[in-house]
Amino acid sequence: MPVERIGPPLTGGERETLRAFLDFHRATLAMKADGLSDEDLRRRSMPPSTLSLLGLVRHMAEVERSWFRRVINGEDIPLVWSDEGDYQVAYEASESTRSEAFEAWQTEVEHSRRIEERATSLDLTGYQARWGEDVSLRLVMLHMIHEYARHNGHADFLREGIDGTVGA
Repeated sequence: MPVERIGPPLTGGERETLRAFLDFHRATLAMKADGLSDEDLRRRSMPPSTLSLLGLVRHMAEVERSWFRRVINGEDIPLVWSDEGDYQVAYEASESTRSEAFEAWQTEVEHSRRIEERATSLDLTGYQARWGEDVSLRLVMLHMIHEYARHNGHADFLREGIDGTVGA
């Protein structure tokens, strides 16, 4: 089943626009992996890099968990793939499967959406321990859009290398 990707509103309010751009980029990542086998999804970009589409999906599960659950919601939970807090572990997807990676990612996206929807304001803050600073939900949403956009660029190149699919 093809991934549905809805473009952001052209005249929406701030929160609606941030939410829509974030969902647009989430759908873009899913679209870049659509129709590929586990083997294709594990295919690495070029040595010595371990970057793969499956690794990107795993990484974004970590990023969703970190920013929304750990920072904004203040949950004391480990990363998805590393109890030691090593974000690089997520990129090592050589033994991973589509179902494992996408289930973890989609679970974290659902948590993120609930946290954002329950927040009364984009000015809500959470503590970002890595920076030693409080950050607003607004900053988190903008950071997530940036993170997805950057990695979706990687996904474009990875997908083209797998089967020649480009664009969108």
